[in-house]
Amino acid sequence: MTPGRIDELFCRLKTQNRLGLFTYVTVGYPDLTAGWELARLVLDAGADLLELGIPFSDPLADGATIQRASYHALRAGGRPEHALELAARLRAAGYGQPLVVMTYFNPVVTQGEDRFCAELAAAGIDGLIVPDLPPDEAGPILEAARRRRVDLIFLAAPNSPEDRLRKVAAAASGFIYCVSLTGVTGARDTLAPGLDRFLRRVRAVSGLPLAVGFGISRPEQVRALRGLADAVVVGSGLIDRVEATPPEQWPAEIRAYIAGLRAAAADG
Repeated sequence: MTPGRIDELFCRLKTQNRLGLFTYVTVGYPDLTAGWELARLVLDAGADLLELGIPFSDPLADGATIQRASYHALRAGGRPEHALELAARLRAAGYGQPLVVMTYFNPVVTQGEDRFCAELAAAGIDGLIVPDLPPDEAGPILEAARRRRVDLIFLAAPNSPEDRLRKVAAAASGFIYCVSLTGVTGARDTLAPGLDRFLRRVRAVSGLPLAVGFGISRPEQVRALRGLADAVVVGSGLIDRVEATPPEQWPAEIRAYIAGLRAAAADG
């Protein structure tokens, strides 16, 4: 089977001896028009993969920053179909980086697992993250995703018991999203203690690449993960900067922020 974009990306990263830099944006934030501009700017600045978060009224895995972004996106009319439209528009514009959708279980089953995954694939989306989906209850979504060659990406947390890690490893494809701490998303100043031990536990049960998210926002955090992880996911740190920056200054701010993180991901 021909490797997908996510597999190809991790092969390149290994050859280049650097961490992947994955970024998150909330679809429809701060509005639908500006959301397209933000996604484009992030990819142009050097993000290796873009995670498109579908705004949801009860985002249980998200901290204050992404909750605010979801609130504003919903008020601006953001809906699941806008993630498909944004992805298709990015593909039509020539962007080749992997695109992953993050959503919660309810919007998937409301639409129907097969139809949801089929529409993801048709829009050029490579992966799906459903934070409130346990691997042992993922059967219908997992089957639909595999039929459409969409990677179903599961979360593992530091407090996950060994049997849960093994179930995640058996069901996941693309990569495993390793939550750096027990809690919700949001920029932190330092990495959580014991993160290295947690990543070694996941490595022991899976050969998939590991992407670390939740709380990653600074170059020094990215640098500290070299040799431990295969990629980092930056969401709240990016949105915090967007919130604090006038739109006309976004290009310079985003370029500088992404450049600093990429440098940390690549230096020795």
